[in-house]
Amino acid sequence: MTNLIEKLAESVPSWGAKVAYGEKTSINGQELVPVALVFFGFGGGEGSGEMPRGDGDGHEDGARKGEGSGGGGGGYSIPIGAYVGGPDGLVFRPNSIALITVAAPLVSAVGWAVAQIIRANR
Repeated sequence: MTNLIEKLAESVPSWGAKVAYGEKTSINGQELVPVALVFFGFGGGEGSGEMPRGDGDGHEDGARKGEGSGGGGGGYSIPIGAYVGGPDGLVFRPNSIALITVAAPLVSAVGWAVAQIIRANR
């Protein structure tokens, strides 16, 4: 289990740019490179233990041993726009709906922080 987690952790830096910037494609003669915010995480653990004698579960005759391990992970991607090729070279064209979706929690957090600062200074 530990080797798997170490291998995943070592490969994470190479995922960033490959996942955030898609493959260059051509649509109606225009080249574009999709751009996204990408979040992912993973974790794992393992353990072993022993329950003491007389734990009240009907197994009064001796201690019980247990071992276990597990892991998981997940992620998501928010498309924020694309680099579009044109006569002026590559130009970033934002996906306004995705940018609003990404900005809303940030604006809420900043508003809350400002309110707390004002409240603390009174």
